[in-house]
Amino acid sequence: MEQRPKKLLEQVQDIIRLKHYSYQTEKTYIYWIRRYILYHDKRHPKDMGSAEIEAFLTHLAVNENVAASTQNQALHAVLFLYKEVLKQDLDLKVDAVRAKKSKHLPTVLTKDEVFLIIKHLSGVHQLLIKLLYGTGLRLSERLSLRVKDIDFAQKQIIMRDTKGNESRVTMLPESIAEELKIHLQSVKIIHQQDLQKGYGSVYLPFALERKYPRAKYDWIWQFVFPSGNISKDPRSG
Repeated sequence: MEQRPKKLLEQVQDIIRLKHYSYQTEKTYIYWIRRYILYHDKRHPKDMGSAEIEAFLTHLAVNENVAASTQNQALHAVLFLYKEVLKQDLDLKVDAVRAKKSKHLPTVLTKDEVFLIIKHLSGVHQLLIKLLYGTGLRLSERLSLRVKDIDFAQKQIIMRDTKGNESRVTMLPESIAEELKIHLQSVKIIHQQDLQKGYGSVYLPFALERKYPRAKYDWIWQFVFPSGNISKDPRSG
């Protein structure tokens, strides 16, 4: 049976996965590309160019009052479409009205304020905040931590495939090492129960699942902070 040609957004999805971009980036890029197409009455992007990109970005800044970072995100998504999917070179002198960058200074908590917050938390939530504060991990990095990434012997945490697709190492504070070990013991029990029910697999990066079909069930690949419920992998189903 002859396969139908892939739709544009499916092509975008394929290229993003080929480049091993994160699932969050995939969702964001597809969202903005779809918005760009709909804004121009569903015209095909190959029939548009810098003028249409400029009009779309101006619309976001003037009519939707988006933040500068949001407008920039939309620009990167649309440029990805033209450069990586449609293979079209654009005149990048996009003269759109740019959203104003925020001049507000971020609120930084004092040490006492952080400890006060931690004091009012308990269980896993308290451990999560201790990790964020004590290691400098980004929230997304903390959520994607796997058992193998924690090195208790060397007192360090290895972050792989982070922002910019680079790995880095950060310290594991002694003050939370024992607490983390106890947490992992309870997570391991949950994992063993999941395996008995026919679940217990996790998403593996790149082509590791094809190379090591059973690895997705291994303890070392499990998430340190798993979901409270069985969930479906949004990519593989």
